[in-house]
Amino acid sequence: MSEHTDLLHLATAAAERGAAYVRSVERPADPAAWSLKGVSDFVTQVDRDTEALIANALLEGAPGSVVLGEELSPNAAAADLLWVVDPLDGTTNYLHQYPAYGVSVAAVSGGALVAGVVVDVDRGLTYHATAGGGAWQGERRLQVSQVSDPAHALVGTGFPFKVLHLLPRYLRQFTVLLERTSGIRRAGAASLDFVDLAQGRFDGFWELYLAPWDVAAGTIIVREAGGVVTDLDGSEDVVRHGAFVAGNPAIHEWLLEVLRE
Repeated sequence: MSEHTDLLHLATAAAERGAAYVRSVERPADPAAWSLKGVSDFVTQVDRDTEALIANALLEGAPGSVVLGEELSPNAAAADLLWVVDPLDGTTNYLHQYPAYGVSVAAVSGGALVAGVVVDVDRGLTYHATAGGGAWQGERRLQVSQVSDPAHALVGTGFPFKVLHLLPRYLRQFTVLLERTSGIRRAGAASLDFVDLAQGRFDGFWELYLAPWDVAAGTIIVREAGGVVTDLDGSEDVVRHGAFVAGNPAIHEWLLEVLRE
């Protein structure tokens, strides 16, 4: 447990350093400075510089570890200690001054998620968790909701804008869930969707295509808050690309049943 705490402290320092950098630099307002990675998927020099800053802090603090990050090292190999980093989750939001973007850092040791940090950059809030240590925002312990009736559930989601061939399937799922829940929300930053789930603002969440850096830190926070995160087949492996479903235990189980239909 003390080792996990040490990793959490390092991850927190690196994530907050990255968030402070994002706040300190001038936002690239001219779209000419926005590089296009894919359909409606932007990256800026702020993303790259923030990831480099975070990676340097992690590697200095834990020599021999490996960083898996969206901008600089998306194909990094597995390691005894792997850091999974999203330097700016919600880049499009950031570019448009929509206040939903975050920095996330997770530690994977021996193949298991052991620590995670998500910083809500605009609000200046840090969420964190360690395996067996609970999920927290400051001194406030996080707990998923107790909503068990889908008709009362508020569900978060993300659009499959990077993989448009999944859109027809997604729209069928969206239609069914909209009919059976109290509502669906999409803010555009999965790391912040997960911390909203962990603190009971959402009761469930699903998205058909996410990367490991989108979900790793948020997953351990949700799980330590009493929630469940799996893929559509029920596997708990999230350090990969794929479709993911999350929720408090009751809503997660219901979502899996509905989404498999």
